[in-house]
Amino acid sequence: MKSVEFKIGNRTVGDLHSPFIIAEMSGNHNGDINRALELVKAAADSGAHALKLQTYTADTITLNVKGGLFDINDENSLWHGKNLYDLYQDAHTPWEWHKEIFEYANSLGMLAFSSPFDESAVDFLMGLDVPAFKIASFESNHYPLLKKVAETGKPILISSGTSTLDELYASIQYLKECGAGDIIIFKCTSTYPASAENTNLNTIPIFKSVFEDCIIGLSDHTMGIGASVAAVALGARVIEKHFTLRRSDGGVDSAFSLEPHELKALVDESKTAFLALGNVQLDTQKAEKKSRQFKRSIYVSADIKAGEKITKSNIKVIRPGDGLEPKYFEYVLGKVCKVDLRKGTPFNRSYI
Repeated sequence: MKSVEFKIGNRTVGDLHSPFIIAEMSGNHNGDINRALELVKAAADSGAHALKLQTYTADTITLNVKGGLFDINDENSLWHGKNLYDLYQDAHTPWEWHKEIFEYANSLGMLAFSSPFDESAVDFLMGLDVPAFKIASFESNHYPLLKKVAETGKPILISSGTSTLDELYASIQYLKECGAGDIIIFKCTSTYPASAENTNLNTIPIFKSVFEDCIIGLSDHTMGIGASVAAVALGARVIEKHFTLRRSDGGVDSAFSLEPHELKALVDESKTAFLALGNVQLDTQKAEKKSRQFKRSIYVSADIKAGEKITKSNIKVIRPGDGLEPKYFEYVLGKVCKVDLRKGTPFNRSYI
């Protein structure tokens, strides 16, 4: 399987590169620009490589209508009892904040971009010269939006949540037909939070085989970092996680968001997982050479006189490893020793 890589801004992402970690702010700023900037600083201090926003208003994403599917009636939903318009009104990031947030993130060494939810948001973000666009799971069938984003020529990240493989494949093909080149596909489970059981990371190698010219990642809604680290072992090279300052502060996505120390752990442990993959090792590697001396071997365990028989009373399989290999233990038993040997001598085949 071929390796894929390309640049997002000044950073190279790809199969042969350490995981690219995206901190998703979402609505966890709680409507406070100062908290938003504090979140940016916390993400940078935690080592995240990019900050992501969501660019919409209630009017660009839904209608101000009550009842039916406009109300969230699922009792298991974090947002049970809310109306879609009201939820998005509360959760959106004011567009006038974007420039300040992006510039602050850049000044701290992070890339910064966003998920547009309609065509006007794409135009707005292009005016801020974002390095990439993210297509959210629920927008992956929004073909007018896909076309608009593809025509920018920027790298595109797209989530697979709520899509069948056929639907996802059709969306990717449409992006390419409209001019998209560099694409990252996130395995994503669109439940909030997601459970370990419905995360289905074994899909990642399938995505890699189906979408050979794309980079595969994970948009992780589980409550922790275990799924993300495991995803790296399966081939994910971009990880997106929602984050907050403190879950106890509340916030639209706080229940499944990482706190700063957890985000730092994700950055560190995902890199460790990537490095640990290494290469296929079927022999002793250079780093282990010195350790071989501590493997077991046959040693003289009691003084032996020339002409005396070798028995279990005068030889033993012990550490270190510079004596005869243990596989010869039964062979040398009963043989006559040709020389005097002192206790602690590594046994050698030439002695019999």
